[in-house]
Amino acid sequence: MTAATVPCMPDAEDVHRIALSLPDTTEKIAWNMPTFRVAGKMFATLPEDETSIAVRCPKEERDELVLAEPDKFWIADHEAQFAWVRVRLAALESEAELRDILADSWRQAAPTRLQDAYPELGLPAGE
Repeated sequence: MTAATVPCMPDAEDVHRIALSLPDTTEKIAWNMPTFRVAGKMFATLPEDETSIAVRCPKEERDELVLAEPDKFWIADHEAQFAWVRVRLAALESEAELRDILADSWRQAAPTRLQDAYPELGLPAGE
């Protein structure tokens, strides 16, 4: 494979760029790490050495994700009681996958008025 054909795996800069491109998102340092918030509500963090992100995820879905793709998703011990999951950036297949994960987490934190204003970031019509 030449350098031009090697897929570019998402990194911390991509997390910042994509998260901040989502409507009404701000970045705030908390617990010595960047956190991303929509309308003041946290939907993603960039912990540790910036090789992973933590995002909102309903517990039922989170457990299924971890079982299906343990190399990509895991649950940090201190987040086990909360609806959050960790995602290894190096395990993501593309920037589009990172965008989907961040947008899904954004939807879970965003108020209804924002979800309604940005249907392209919302759930499929009729749901």
